[in-house]
Amino acid sequence: MGNNVHELSDAIAYIASDELWIEGSAIQQLHTTANLPGMHRVVGMPDLHPGRGYPIGAAFFSLGRFYPALVGNDIGCGMALWQTDILSRRYNADKFEKRLAALDDAATEAWLDEHLPDSLATHPWRSALGSIGGGNHFAELQQVDQVFDNARFTLAGLDTQHLLLLTHSGSRGLGQSILQRHIASFSHDGLTEGGGDATDYLAAHDDALTFACVNRQLIARRILQQVKASGDAVLDIAHNFVEACNIGGHHGWLHRKGATPDNRGLAIVPGSRGDYSWLVQPVPGESSLCSLAHGAGRKWMRTECKGRLSGKFSPAQLSRTDLGSRVICRDKQLIYEEAPQAYKSVDSVIHCLVQAGLVEPVARLRPVLTLKTRGGKNA
Repeated sequence: MGNNVHELSDAIAYIASDELWIEGSAIQQLHTTANLPGMHRVVGMPDLHPGRGYPIGAAFFSLGRFYPALVGNDIGCGMALWQTDILSRRYNADKFEKRLAALDDAATEAWLDEHLPDSLATHPWRSALGSIGGGNHFAELQQVDQVFDNARFTLAGLDTQHLLLLTHSGSRGLGQSILQRHIASFSHDGLTEGGGDATDYLAAHDDALTFACVNRQLIARRILQQVKASGDAVLDIAHNFVEACNIGGHHGWLHRKGATPDNRGLAIVPGSRGDYSWLVQPVPGESSLCSLAHGAGRKWMRTECKGRLSGKFSPAQLSRTDLGSRVICRDKQLIYEEAPQAYKSVDSVIHCLVQAGLVEPVARLRPVLTLKTRGGKNA
């Protein structure tokens, strides 16, 4: 790996470059995590930023036990990319914005009856399927801006003439309920591998992984139907989960909290809603705990965004970006929290990953239209 890897100790490293600022509190949270019983190694990615007690944008490898609190409440959250049949040159921004603005956050029961796979037809959380959710989740139509590796791009079934659709969402209330149940019984303690409690958690965790994957498919299907288009899934990769893994000759548990696996083929690293997304070919390696950045990473805490931006921008102004794209977000608090200014530059994150020898760029994608929750708060 390149010189962008900072080894703080045998157990702690983070990947950053001179132009990429990482908060001291996020580094401190890496140390906190490294001190958990059984923790063997932790690695912060270039999008590392502080979370609630544990950092986001990091991977954690433990021996003998694993930690549901490190995975967090959005088990299975990830990215899915679709090649659509929407011709870029025929795209009409006003028409598409109007159509997608009319799409309800939640799918109707009748729509779910028609589209849910049988395995999820009676799932307790079925009504959340097909919905994006809040926070940093979104769906986005994108145009191919540049292709750096034609062979890989074409092999993936992609072309430059049509728009792509990216969906970013997770397991919604299901993942939250699984974490709450765990915290109520075990606080932030880990679970010893092989025990009944560990087995129970992993079964619930795997259900949430499947739920989140299907959710991204259903979100894409609802959006494509709404704009009278069709498409094919190109990739779907989760970045919040835990799995049994062999690293450095050790059999243990690899937790990813906002970290994309490097061994699932092509990956997408999205920027903010006013920034590019990058399609990359990961270069697998154990020193980064088989992981890479999952996005641009926050620069500002959510609580400070409105104060920093509301004097300069109205919500209407934030619904247009410097790249010429549009954002549909009726939640006036959220549009400030998710403003491009609140995020790091995705190009600097990608540059850092390239310098560290972790990815090879395949294509850069420009946002065209971003859909977030219509929201109730302050809407």
